[in-house]
Amino acid sequence: MDRRDFLKALGAGMAGAALLDLFSPKDLFAKEAEGKEFFGVLVDTTRCIGCRSCEVACAEAHGLPVPEVGDESIFRTLRKPSATQWTVVNRYRTEKGDVFVKTQCMHCCQPACVAACLVKAMQKHPEGHVTWAKNCMGCRLCMFSCPFDIPKFEYDSPTPTIQKCNLCWDRYKKGEIPACVEACPQEALLFGPRRDLLEEARARIYQHPDRYYHHIYGEHEVGGTSFLYLSPVPFEQIGFRTDLGTKPYPEYTTGFLYAVPFVFVLWPSILLGMGMATKREEED
Repeated sequence: MDRRDFLKALGAGMAGAALLDLFSPKDLFAKEAEGKEFFGVLVDTTRCIGCRSCEVACAEAHGLPVPEVGDESIFRTLRKPSATQWTVVNRYRTEKGDVFVKTQCMHCCQPACVAACLVKAMQKHPEGHVTWAKNCMGCRLCMFSCPFDIPKFEYDSPTPTIQKCNLCWDRYKKGEIPACVEACPQEALLFGPRRDLLEEARARIYQHPDRYYHHIYGEHEVGGTSFLYLSPVPFEQIGFRTDLGTKPYPEYTTGFLYAVPFVFVLWPSILLGMGMATKREEED
């Protein structure tokens, strides 16, 4: 049973129709999206050269340990974002040569992590950014609900919280673009309104049909994401999940995660199980 089926089963068993009506995903995100257009980033993997300038810029912008670049041996293993490194670049060997892929939070249009957070530490801003606040209580429900396995827990911290890419929310409020976008020497990253990014992506595919696989990843997956990707090969060849469907994930999780009375009755067991599951994923 995968995490989507597990959450669907829990939702069916622990929440009634009344709770589903009270806390529907539509209501959860309607106010945030009303009158606003999400911003995002178009990632063109045909332009990325694997320089990892984005990794360095991200670390410097957020006070994280700055990775050493230049050693290509790091591409021998596939890496995931961590609590101390919010974005990573991996190399994939494909039928069209090496493809480098930047990975970070996808900033879903209807994020499961926001729906999962019992204390509203995770927030979806009207501009599209998904951020977290200091009132995180460390339940890790966001980790289990995320279809992209992005939120990471500070296991080694005495006061642990969840960490992940916030699409440079503080920089955005100052009128600046994300640090990774600014640092990219190949213009593989483009920041702007999501609608404009989709138009640009379609134009690139139309103008260079032999260069691109004819799909924009993130346009429809899990209801849409603010990070959008172009690729020269099918996306499963470069590490993307293609089994997620187009249904927003909060529709799978809301029934369970908002059945608050039931959750707190079973809280010790739930927290223990979630902790063991997420810890195993981190170690893997």
